[in-house]
Amino acid sequence: MATLPNTFSPSQTTPPAAPTRALIDVVLECLDDAKAEETIAVDITGKSSLADHMVVTSGRSQRHVGAVADQLVTALREAGYGKPRIEGLPHCDWVLVDAGDVIVHIFRPEVREFYNIEKMWQADFAADAH
Repeated sequence: MATLPNTFSPSQTTPPAAPTRALIDVVLECLDDAKAEETIAVDITGKSSLADHMVVTSGRSQRHVGAVADQLVTALREAGYGKPRIEGLPHCDWVLVDAGDVIVHIFRPEVREFYNIEKMWQADFAADAH
């Protein structure tokens, strides 16, 4: 059986650079640059094993929500965090960007008001601990 030629370029053999900025800082800076509105970062360390931070923000319209999500994905890749998982992009009423330690919810204002998830995550769960 013939061997396949090595088609890797030198740039592919070099491992990707480790991120130099904190993930939450990259996310918040990107959302600010994208003109996302009413951004709230909630520290959920100890409240959930899903992530360390949850960020809730709004876009002015479906188009703006989609653009904010796209810009966030690009910023995460450029900062060395790879490609996050994304849900809700086709409809752009509520887009979830799961970047691992930071989960970002991007809403249209009406949808955000209806679900009000930041209120749930800002609650103090210490009284519930056994």
